[in-house]
Parts: sequence; structure tokens; C-alpha cells
Amino acid sequence: MTSPRPRRSHAFAFAFAACLLGGCGGSAHEADASSTTPEPHRSGTATAPANAPAAAPAERADSDPADTADPGDVAARTGTLDNPDNPTMVFLYYDLAGLPPPLDAWVEQDTRVDSAAGPEKAARRAEVRAELVAGLRAVRNVGVLHLTMQANLSDYDPSYNEFTIRALSPSSQVEFEAFRQKVELSFDNALDAQSWHVPAADAQGIRDRISRSGVQLDLTVKIDKVLPGPGGGSIVARVLHYDLRETSGNTLLARIDVPAR
Repeated sequence: MTSPRPRRSHAFAFAFAACLLGGCGGSAHEADASSTTPEPHRSGTATAPANAPAAAPAERADSDPADTADPGDVAARTGTLDNPDNPTMVFLYYDLAGLPPPLDAWVEQDTRVDSAAGPEKAARRAEVRAELVAGLRAVRNVGVLHLTMQANLSDYDPSYNEFTIRALSPSSQVEFEAFRQKVELSFDNALDAQSWHVPAADAQGIRDRISRSGVQLDLTVKIDKVLPGPGGGSIVARVLHYDLRETSGNTLLARIDVPAR
């Protein structure tokens, strides 16, 4: 008895028919690529594959790297500045606030540009602009400041057994001004930071060590926030610790850590 012949696969028949109807000119590579192409939403927006990297935001071809700043998380900033000058603090304010600095105006205000002869102005503008951009880049990620200033120490108050460091009082502000902008640095834990507690028995000895030149304050602060305003704004920082030194001899009087609350 002869065994029956096996039937041809239905799948092969359908594939052969589809090839006749739709054309089989595409390569295997093209077929693989088309099989993974995502279908568009009905709204017309294509859906990227789940593992595809996010597209980078488009940048303006004519934009300056310092024209827009991303302030990010102020508390996460770890960079430091030691006794920054006025322009640097203005740069820092704009970077913290995420505001585009008015570079064109700053360039034109520079005396090198203003006083340059006509044929030289373009070169001077490029020079000044490059310096400003470098200054703005240098303050990115800065969140800690080291400052040296006069403590403006008060007389000893025996009622509270303390001196008051007036430079750190709630009403005190350190002002910086450049590029026709004013930036103020204030302290949000000033009430705690301003008091230097000294036992009554030690107060007279400390007063005797202080010369007429006063007491120097070496201060470390952590920036907490920025408050934008017209023509400048305010940087608010938390006092971490400070040294008090007799100014003329640079003798250390006290080293104080301000407790966190």
C-alpha cells in the first residue's frame, strides 16, 4: 500500500501569493528594518522604541554657551569661591537664577570697547565677550563661599554672656556691584550665627587681646537660594562656620561652628 504524499504547507502558499501580489524586490535587510519600524499614533506622532535614547534638545546656532544657564538644584552645588570679586558675584547671581546675562550690554559698557577706534571695535568686542563667557562658565556648580570681612564686634553683653558679630546680623547684607547690577548676600540663619557666647570670666581677656584695628571674620557659607529682582537680586546663604581673628596680628580668637536647625 502506497503512503499518501504530504500536503504542502499552507503558510508557504500564503507567503508565495503575497510575494506575487506585493513584489519581492526588497532585500532581507530592508525587510528586517521595516519589521521593527514603530507604527505612528493616530495623531501622526511617531512612537520611539522603548530603548531608544532621548533626543538632545536643539541648540540655537547663534547662541552663546553662557546665554542661558540651568541653575539646577542649588543645594547640590559643591563648587567653592574664595573672596570673589564684584563681577564674579554678579556672574554667580545670574547662574544661580538661571537668567540669561545681558552680554551684549556688558560688552558695550566695557571701556575697551567704548574707547576703541572704529576699525578696532569688532576685535575688542570679541575679546571682552570671551572674557565674560569664561567668567560665567567659571561659577557653574558654585554653592559655597569663603569670605573675609570685618566682624564689627559689639561690646560684651554680660546679660547674655556673648559678643554680637554685627556683620552677621539679620539686617546685614554684603553688597557686590558690577556691570550696573547690584547683588546682595544675606544670611538666613543670622540670628544663630551672630552670637559669640563667651563665659564672663573670659570676656575681659578677649577684650584685652583686641586692638583698635578690630576683629576679622573668616566666613564659610552655603548658598540656599536666590531671589531675583530688577537691576540685580539677592543671594541667600547659610553660615556654616567662621573664625574670628585679631586683625593686626591675625591671632585666632575663636573658631565657631553654627549648629544646623
